[in-house]
Amino acid sequence: MVDRLLPSQEAYDLIDLTRRFADNELRPVVDQADRNGVFPRETFRTLGRAGLLGLPYGEEFGGGGQPYEVYLQVVEEIGRAWAAVGVGTSVHVLSCFGLDFVGTDEQKQTWLPDMLGGELLGAYCLSEAHAGSDPAAMRTTAKRDGNDYVINGAKAWTTHGGQADYYKVMAVAEAGITCFLVPADSPGLTADTPEDKMGLMSSTTATMLFDNVRVPVERRLGAEGQGLSIALAGLDSGRLGIAAVATGVAQAALDAAVAYAREREAFGVPIIDHQGVSFLLADMAAATESARATYLAAARLKDAGRPFGRQASIAKLVATDNAMKVTTDAVQVLGGAGYTKDFPVERFMRETKVMQIFEGTNQIQRLVIGRDLKKKG
Repeated sequence: MVDRLLPSQEAYDLIDLTRRFADNELRPVVDQADRNGVFPRETFRTLGRAGLLGLPYGEEFGGGGQPYEVYLQVVEEIGRAWAAVGVGTSVHVLSCFGLDFVGTDEQKQTWLPDMLGGELLGAYCLSEAHAGSDPAAMRTTAKRDGNDYVINGAKAWTTHGGQADYYKVMAVAEAGITCFLVPADSPGLTADTPEDKMGLMSSTTATMLFDNVRVPVERRLGAEGQGLSIALAGLDSGRLGIAAVATGVAQAALDAAVAYAREREAFGVPIIDHQGVSFLLADMAAATESARATYLAAARLKDAGRPFGRQASIAKLVATDNAMKVTTDAVQVLGGAGYTKDFPVERFMRETKVMQIFEGTNQIQRLVIGRDLKKKG
């Protein structure tokens, strides 16, 4: 059990609720869902009804009104039990950001309650196959036609692609990159064949194809040309979500390795009594707790209304690199058993790799950090 310092009794209650949910609803089914590639749509609906999908948003639209440091620790607990659901929670919360950030009161009242309550599951369409980490190079277009925009193009690497109820889409309009909230049942919007991935098998990832998709002007979020600023503002928060999930997976790997090392004997004693193993476990614990402290420090800056972009990039970089090391070392602690699917550590290792890639690769995080250091002199 991870000891936590939280700002309120309500926050402790939320963590307890999340842990019970994880024990009762997530851990019993995660292995089978991963092996069969089953997308857990009802799990997200249950999370929403439990109030866990809208924690950082205002209570007036059905959110939890919680500080980001509390929300992220809830995400960590979800990711510790089932990484795909943790990632999905972070992506869904990110898909709500544009509406909460720049939406009109009418737009918020119309859509936000069902989004925060889990009845509408979101996805985020920013990346394109040719552009990679350079969103300014996108080619998907949105041309004004009367009271509609007509969107054409393709958005790659869409988490929940083909499963979501709506897509937060960035496309190039006359005034520049613009943000839209596009219903999944819009004519001309289809999902390509899902990616055959290395990990996160129960999280569907697909390219979304836009073929003359008509979107009413009232589904534009913010002004024309404001989309890139919306996207970049949201990504800082999204990176913290991924950092929290990665920390949760690292904690799960550490838990599994410690449990195994206490039981497995070699040369007449549990292997945790051998210095080679105990030092490895100690390094894993230090890496996991360092990652947690780093994402919480960034979250507290955000909660205080202070700039946190550099710290979000540092948290994402540290947490995902540390998680990759911790999960790899967990496999090593278990030895041959760790390489089999009889234990979950091989899944943890496969799941963690992509966390060094999405929400901006860790090379991009280093670029963001370096540029911020140069700017601030």
